[in-house]
Amino acid sequence: MDLLCNAYSNASDDEPEPESKPDHQPTLKLVNSHQLPHRPSKRPKPEYPFPAADLQKRDEAPVPGRYISKRERALLGSVPHAAERNPSHQDAPLIAQPGLGSISDLDLPHDIRSSMRHNPKGRMQPNQLPEKLSIILHGHEKAVNAVHWSPTHAHLLASAGMDQTICIWNVWNKDQKKARVFSNHNAAVKDIKWSPQGLFVLSCGYDCSSRLIDVEKGIETQTFKDDQVVGVIKFHPDNSNLFLSGGSKGGIRLWDVRSGKVVHNYIRGLGPILDVEFTIDGKQFVSSSDVSGGNVSENSIIVWDVSRQVPLSNQVYAEAYTCTCVRYHPFDPYFVAQSNGNYIAIFSSTPPFKLDKYRRYESHGVSGFPVKCNFSLDGDKLVSGSSDGSIYFYNSRSSVLVKKIKAYEQACIDVVFHPILSNVIASCSWNGDISVFE
Repeated sequence: MDLLCNAYSNASDDEPEPESKPDHQPTLKLVNSHQLPHRPSKRPKPEYPFPAADLQKRDEAPVPGRYISKRERALLGSVPHAAERNPSHQDAPLIAQPGLGSISDLDLPHDIRSSMRHNPKGRMQPNQLPEKLSIILHGHEKAVNAVHWSPTHAHLLASAGMDQTICIWNVWNKDQKKARVFSNHNAAVKDIKWSPQGLFVLSCGYDCSSRLIDVEKGIETQTFKDDQVVGVIKFHPDNSNLFLSGGSKGGIRLWDVRSGKVVHNYIRGLGPILDVEFTIDGKQFVSSSDVSGGNVSENSIIVWDVSRQVPLSNQVYAEAYTCTCVRYHPFDPYFVAQSNGNYIAIFSSTPPFKLDKYRRYESHGVSGFPVKCNFSLDGDKLVSGSSDGSIYFYNSRSSVLVKKIKAYEQACIDVVFHPILSNVIASCSWNGDISVFE
């Protein structure tokens, strides 16, 4: 983790660590540079799932320091309040990113659009797996760390790259597949997740921040500053206003998007957090950390109680390997962990969270890469990337390898099932390629 931080972070070794704030309150930035600070409205704020970014544009901005009448103050109070910009803040100005193509599904092939609108969500037919490479998406100049399908606009795919960019792909668009490119991060982007509600993506990276972006408007709406490189983020399954973040100093935090503040801190003195995963009901989560030495069998995987902020178990995995990825089965009472021992381990999701010593997913390789795995929505298949550039499909219940696809010359980092089309997957590679198989 330290080597990756040094390699892809823009900050020099002589620069001080970012200062941490006690409440981790992010700095909100004005969308319109002509909109000056004003008194907040006394009316209660509406409950939006995300902060409003499209503030009403004014024809003439007030001159700083002049008298403002009661009538003008009333007019200013009718506009949603935006936080005052800190002149010393060094982040890039909050501006709309140029759009390259359309994010609409109107230009999709008729059969694809019809399938996504009428197919039962997540239903996989027996033996229905991707057969061939369908689409190659070129756009990142360095390794791609994560890909994620939009759950609400299933023709859109988001990707996070080591080249400091986020790409939004209109995968089946006939003309321009790259719909948006965001360069809001000033260092490598480590993870990305679509919001369960609307066209928002949440990203994190080596610039010690998580950022919420409105894809439709092409603007960043909120920044969540941290005191560590943020390596993983995950929305709460029942409340899209909450998300977990895990970082290079072992800090795990639960953020509230509405306030921009940290709700809970989960402190254990861990190594870098490699992954976090909520249980299906959202009452617990599992964390995986990069530990070494004598505590490798104690803190590599920890099950946490979300509300009480305490570990339920810290001796889940006794093997001398770290785990790059943890995933809960969508229905059955177990979760899996992608081990650097070149296999995927299986654990009970109920106390005492025992390791299944008689069954695991083997044949693929990890070899130090941040290789991820994911279940299909019906839970019948488990798919994994591999250090050999191949994609491996397993029967989730028997752990038998059912299919292997050679996808890349370099390591395949992430593979995700489409949320509706059960025979479609997206994957990404250490060489910067993104591929869709169907």
